[in-house]
Amino acid sequence: MINRGLYSSNSAEWATPQDFFDKLDAEFHFTLDPCATDENAKCEKHYTKEQDGLKQDWTGETVFCNPPYGREMPKWIRKCYEHYVGGGTAVMLIPARTDTKAFHDYIYGRAEIRFIRGRLHFNGSKGNAPFPSMVVVYRKVG
Repeated sequence: MINRGLYSSNSAEWATPQDFFDKLDAEFHFTLDPCATDENAKCEKHYTKEQDGLKQDWTGETVFCNPPYGREMPKWIRKCYEHYVGGGTAVMLIPARTDTKAFHDYIYGRAEIRFIRGRLHFNGSKGNAPFPSMVVVYRKVG
């Protein structure tokens, strides 16, 4: 039987658990959250849906990106990849969907991938996520 929750698009917004973010922030020292609301922003500098972080310049920023989990996600993955190619650092929290075109075009072999054990409990949700998650790290090494 197929778990329909795994493919559900009832909500595209999954607010990052604060303790999970804090551990990543201690490592990367984020300066920009381009996919936020004023209520759930993880960085002082952030863009809301109305400001459209995809259209903003991220130059010089260390980006934490937990994008909307829907049809727009490949655009966010590409934007993070392009930020990295331009010399920036971007860290994404996304569903672990290794079968997608975006995964193969912009992540696999191009970024550090950290698979998350178990299922995250996103802020505002009643239970654990209905999908596995991963952290994608784009940064220059050495």
